[in-house]
Amino acid sequence: MQEEFLHFIWKYKKFDIGKARTTNNLNLFILDFGNHNHSSGPDFLNAKVEIDHQLWAGNVEIHIKSSDWYLHRHETDPNYDNVILHVVWEDDIEVFRKDNSTIPTLELKKLVHPDSLQNYKSLLLNGSKKWINCEKDFHFFDDFTMKNWLERVYFERLEKKSIKIAEMLKFTENNWEEVLFKLLFRNFGLKLNGDSFESIANSINFKVIQKLGSSPFKMEALFFGQAGLLNKDVDNVYFNSLKSEYQFLKKKYNLDESTVISPHFFRLRPDNFPSIRLSQLSQLYSNIPHLFSEVIKIKNKKEFYSLFNSSTSEFWETHYTFKKEHKGRKKKLTQNFIDLLIINTIVPFKYSYLKEIGNEEAIEILNLVEQVDQEKNSIVENFNLLRSKTATNSAHSQALVQLKTEYCDKNACLQCGLGVKLIRGLI
Repeated sequence: MQEEFLHFIWKYKKFDIGKARTTNNLNLFILDFGNHNHSSGPDFLNAKVEIDHQLWAGNVEIHIKSSDWYLHRHETDPNYDNVILHVVWEDDIEVFRKDNSTIPTLELKKLVHPDSLQNYKSLLLNGSKKWINCEKDFHFFDDFTMKNWLERVYFERLEKKSIKIAEMLKFTENNWEEVLFKLLFRNFGLKLNGDSFESIANSINFKVIQKLGSSPFKMEALFFGQAGLLNKDVDNVYFNSLKSEYQFLKKKYNLDESTVISPHFFRLRPDNFPSIRLSQLSQLYSNIPHLFSEVIKIKNKKEFYSLFNSSTSEFWETHYTFKKEHKGRKKKLTQNFIDLLIINTIVPFKYSYLKEIGNEEAIEILNLVEQVDQEKNSIVENFNLLRSKTATNSAHSQALVQLKTEYCDKNACLQCGLGVKLIRGLI
């Protein structure tokens, strides 16, 4: 038995209210169940009950056992002085107020609807043997229910990402252009080099980026040098030119790369090598020095494909590393890579910016993210196996990742709109 389940029982009135009596056998009429309190203090606020023809207005506290009142030290906390009803699964001890009168207690053990208890047990027991607790019922959810819940969960995920962006804004003194630079830099490193690329961006004063914006060569020398990719001696003309330029920039701008995490090449496809991604970044910021205004202005996927139509410098058209040459070809950002930038950088960034300027209209964000195809990962694939076409765009796939990691993996079925529906017997 979980206390959260008792919250659910009380909130959704899933017990035999007509038979409710206090444990000392007084008539009990519940006029208002109160408001669920998710902060500290009693569980439900501003409730109204009538006990033995006496009207009481105040708060309701819920426990598995009455003795939990003392286990949680509520007798010493003034926040609980206005509790008018103690709702428990099992009444094992009397609870007293400061004036030595007993707090009326309602025991739910014999009042809970058997179907609710069975649904609860079926959903949450033996969860370790399942991929998600509701996997045998997941295909029963209708499109309307699924769409609404995934939309809510998706914005929960955006809110979580916006917290980090708010922290970055505070650190950069509200410089949106600089925050976008840092976010893009991290996501150009993808999962394996994300931390490394973020450390590179953090090691560079953004004013230096703005000063070098017109020169892709200087920008590339800066990025490669700070990444530690110019530390060795290589018999290559372009390498030596970059190294010489970086040494000049390092002295001029007092650059320090000591905090940088070295990027990895291992386990990466050549097109994702840090050398290729850093060159593409240098070209991007040289071609579009004021990227922020462009990102805020654009509202559809095709325009972002055009905006991020960035390639490498000429040297990297025939190289993946400084040492070996291959047959020449353009190495532009692919649409799949730009999709990842839209999902992980552009949408959270635009969402945070719209919130900051007081425009909390969600339509623009949803319109953009729904234009991008669903991501391909094991979480999305498993949900689609349980229920056909659960995810059809990237908003869905992002929401499913949030659902799995923040609800399913934590057994938070009682906070999940889908889980609540199952326990209430609405499926």
